[in-house]
Amino acid sequence: MNHPLSLYNTLTRTKEPFTPLESPFVGLYVCGPTVYGDAHLGHARPYITFDVMRRYLQYLGYKVRYVRNITDVGHLQNDADSGEDKIQKLAKAAQLEPMEVVEKYTNSFHQDMERLNVLPPDIEPRASGHIIEQIEMIREILENGLAYESNGSVYFDVPAYNQAHNYGKLSGRVIEDLLSNTRDNLEGQEEKRSPLDFALWKKASPSHIMRWPSPWSDGFPGWHLECSAMSRKYLGKQFDIHGGGLDLMFPHHECEIAQSQASHNHTDAARFWVHNNLITINGKKMGKSLGNFITLGEFFKGTHEALQQAYSPMTVRFFILQAHYRSTLDFSNEGLQAARKGYLKVINGLRILDQLQYPETTGAIDAKAEEEIKKLTAELFAPLNDDLNTAKSIAALFNLLKKINSMHTGGFKLETISPETFEEMRTQYRTLVLDVLGLKIEQTADAQDLLQVVLSFYKEAKEAKDYAKVDVIRAQLKGQGIVIKDMKTGIDWAYEE
Repeated sequence: MNHPLSLYNTLTRTKEPFTPLESPFVGLYVCGPTVYGDAHLGHARPYITFDVMRRYLQYLGYKVRYVRNITDVGHLQNDADSGEDKIQKLAKAAQLEPMEVVEKYTNSFHQDMERLNVLPPDIEPRASGHIIEQIEMIREILENGLAYESNGSVYFDVPAYNQAHNYGKLSGRVIEDLLSNTRDNLEGQEEKRSPLDFALWKKASPSHIMRWPSPWSDGFPGWHLECSAMSRKYLGKQFDIHGGGLDLMFPHHECEIAQSQASHNHTDAARFWVHNNLITINGKKMGKSLGNFITLGEFFKGTHEALQQAYSPMTVRFFILQAHYRSTLDFSNEGLQAARKGYLKVINGLRILDQLQYPETTGAIDAKAEEEIKKLTAELFAPLNDDLNTAKSIAALFNLLKKINSMHTGGFKLETISPETFEEMRTQYRTLVLDVLGLKIEQTADAQDLLQVVLSFYKEAKEAKDYAKVDVIRAQLKGQGIVIKDMKTGIDWAYEE
């Protein structure tokens, strides 16, 4: 297969033509959530971004295996090797088993992703279900002399690894600078040979609930190790694309690269490292650790104090897709309100295309009009080949939409283009909106309220003794399985039995 798709590779800092290792198969791994709280807008961005990437790769004809993990153990409070496990800390405060917390927030995450029309991954492994694989990877790194055991914990030896490899090549960090900027008195550093070393396995304290037996101690795996082990299990020692948020590039993804190379002396596990930029609020990263986040549930209900109104899932999705995934995106009510209008324009375009019918009698094809529609249609997908530029694809949608609206009002005569060009335009518009961008038509009208409006018209017609209109309304509602009930106390309705 030969497609002109190029992606920005963080590893090389360049856009590169994308060719999978074993075409037509594509292996895609994306870091999933640590499930200790409800998902917020910052979480939505990577999962919508890589949902579109997966959808577009499938549109191009590739067979994608999409793996996105659930982190349910080992992610400590300061994202490093000290502090309490984030899930265990919450479980203690709520007097729950840690896995009760995991199930609650995993289910909440899945519900939010479904609302956002993010397709479920092909495989969704949990860190706690892959302890054996992680222990095996630690054994391999120890055997290769790039890790050491200390008081029941096992640490990755960064300086030793850096002698033959380049620790920092993903993030651009220089190991000497990292060493000079690292404080030696951080908690837990006394077990390490170097402050840059990171945990592959941590010995559990007596109060630590989440623990497993290992050759070194009863303990739990390091956060960085989990993705290395699970990506290798389901995608192999080398695969095509590893995705995630820019905030994971260092140290998480940097450590993943080091672990994978150290365990099997292989080249980089992922050929392409793709990172979406952050969502900010008042110029600062939105995140749980900063306490400035707005959950997706709050967006959908409009319950957060920073929100002027509720925003539907498709409004949120459109808001995220209006910006290129590598650019920062700042939260604002104005931006979300503009996104809502843009989304509704695009969806109205679908409705118009469904109504448009190519005329049975046609005149002469206008070569200029034909070429214009072909050009506008071709521009829908072209930006996606340039590093998945959804912002430009949406702009192209609006350009074509102007012509579609003109066709609807009669300003642009359909018969001036060929039926083939018309069908291609309709197909490509629908495919981009529904299948690739993953937008869907949200039911915004309340059926009960609409029914009450119809009944009010029925009442007016009856009082005016306009029995023809009364019969029409009755017949129309009966066709929908609803019967009108005239009672002494008023007018009501019921489902037809």
